[in-house]
Amino acid sequence: MSDDVKLHVREYGGLLANPEKKALLWLVRRTPHWINSDHLTILGLVSMLAAGVCYWTARWNKLSLWVVVLSLALNWLGDSLDGTLARFRNCQRPRYGYYVDHVIDLIGTAALLGGLACSGFMSPLIAVTLLSAFALVEAEVFLATHVQQIFRLSCFHIGPTELRIVLAAGTLHLLHSPWVHIGGKGPYLLFDVGGIVSIAGLMSALVYSALRNARSLYQAEPLETANNLICIRGRKAC
Repeated sequence: MSDDVKLHVREYGGLLANPEKKALLWLVRRTPHWINSDHLTILGLVSMLAAGVCYWTARWNKLSLWVVVLSLALNWLGDSLDGTLARFRNCQRPRYGYYVDHVIDLIGTAALLGGLACSGFMSPLIAVTLLSAFALVEAEVFLATHVQQIFRLSCFHIGPTELRIVLAAGTLHLLHSPWVHIGGKGPYLLFDVGGIVSIAGLMSALVYSALRNARSLYQAEPLETANNLICIRGRKAC
């Protein structure tokens, strides 16, 4: 199979999908020729690792949180622009890009949540549970992409870009205080509350996506058709 063959269709229904697409197209037209998609992929990884380290160091110096916000912006740039640049220059490597991007996403998310777990801004148990929920959702997405040939980057109109913005906003709030009150109760760690909400959202997305894909696949391959095929093959064998 040649590298320019599409392995799947990308489907992004995030709230910011349209303005983000326009911004990326504006950027790729102005990207210097000496910068290629691999450079941007590395930028995405390094920036996410930096965000995790800076969350950890913010335990002692909150100024590190500004670097976290910058790192999230750079991660968006590298992670979103690498594929767009490859498609714009018609030098796609679909298998390589799909594999490397998602390995980097897993490593980067583990580093980010590891930094939060060590920062004191999020309880380690919630950080580990959130990472587990993320891994489950990623696994389902990978399986669905394989069998459906559709790579869905968002669920309930929330995708990576929207999540980065929410995370950056929460990080800026940490500069003021890591605590919040809810309904007159608390204080609770802001990122513990956010982590619990994220876990619930991820698990809801997992159940919704799994049921949707299972239903679609069942309709494409109903049990009756499978039984009839077995019977036909059985008669031929006889």
